[in-house]
Amino acid sequence: MAEVSADLGTGRASVGAVLDFAWTAGEFTATEVMASTSLTRSTAIDAVDTLVSARILRELPNARAVGAYRSGRPARRFALSSDLGVVIGVDAGDTHLEVTVADPLETTLVSHRTQLDPAHAPAERRAEILAQLAAAIAEAGRERDDVLAICIGVAAPVDREGISPPHPDGFWERTNPGLAVALHDWAPVVDVKNDALLAAVAEGSQGAAVGCRDYVALLAGERFGGGVVVDGQLLHGAHGGVGEGVVFDHIIGVGSAFGLSYALQDEVRAAASNGDISREGPIGRLAGARRVDPRAVLALAADGDADAVLVCSRVGETLSRVVGVLGSMYDPARVIICGAVAESIEPVLSAARAVLPSQLHLPAPELLASTLGAEVVSLGAVATARRAAQERAVPLLAERRLAARG
Repeated sequence: MAEVSADLGTGRASVGAVLDFAWTAGEFTATEVMASTSLTRSTAIDAVDTLVSARILRELPNARAVGAYRSGRPARRFALSSDLGVVIGVDAGDTHLEVTVADPLETTLVSHRTQLDPAHAPAERRAEILAQLAAAIAEAGRERDDVLAICIGVAAPVDREGISPPHPDGFWERTNPGLAVALHDWAPVVDVKNDALLAAVAEGSQGAAVGCRDYVALLAGERFGGGVVVDGQLLHGAHGGVGEGVVFDHIIGVGSAFGLSYALQDEVRAAASNGDISREGPIGRLAGARRVDPRAVLALAADGDADAVLVCSRVGETLSRVVGVLGSMYDPARVIICGAVAESIEPVLSAARAVLPSQLHLPAPELLASTLGAEVVSLGAVATARRAAQERAVPLLAERRLAARG
């Protein structure tokens, strides 16, 4: 329940209950509030009036005024105010930045994706992120004072204070360059989260894990990292390190936390070098390129190219070991491959499914490709920011407005 201070007159419980109801109710009457919350009529009306006076709810024209009611006394109708503010979700990956400004309910106002230079120092990266945030707010026609909540996903473990631990090579300090501190006065609620954890939020709220209580959302394009949900709860850890991919550096047959894009590239080159595929075929010709496009390999495999199918089967064996470790550690019902690579990864998943049962003693989890594409982290960030607005920022806004009213 949204926490609303007891000095709101009708009390924290009743006002909070009405506010919780209003988030999903659309237009409603006091009678509908009573039916949903079990409040008495007088308490429900007092709580609604309190929230109207705080400009958190707005009273709509009654049914008679809009020509939809012809006799008797028309019921008062209410809805959440349309000017509560905005939320911001950010996917700050190693090489990209996606910023989305949205209303607290369902509408996206601004969303744009730009590239980040992975060679930037932490201070340069932080300045670029702040500049892009400011630009997105301005593009949405808003001010910083309108921002209710910000959630940023980063490619690093993050503790509950938004701080990442030191990394041996400085990678985590660069991907999360003090964002919690830099943004602390940008909104009433600022959350910095691990990107895979936000992918798990997105999959659970609108993706392949809807209705599932035990799953892993595995970001698998550039590097492996898992967002883990067990018994319906997101797992975090003391330093935000649950699902961190460095474990795969130590797994025989995997050997690295680098993800499927690199695995496909490396397998193409290895197969060509070993003579397992012809250098004159479509896949063999890719081996000599500076960068092997994983999408080209996957597309050829989907079309039945024998060399591409061979490469995908070998990468599938590697993925089965990754999923086997996750299955043994967390016992998920589903493992969902997330990120841009998921769109065309089915040839690899088919190969992985064939050998996955041999990788663990427990029943093998269902292995699925996400349908949320490259936006999965951004979607999770927006969903998290909206929840923060509902549970924390808007109740604080109500308190401030009522206190100012006296």
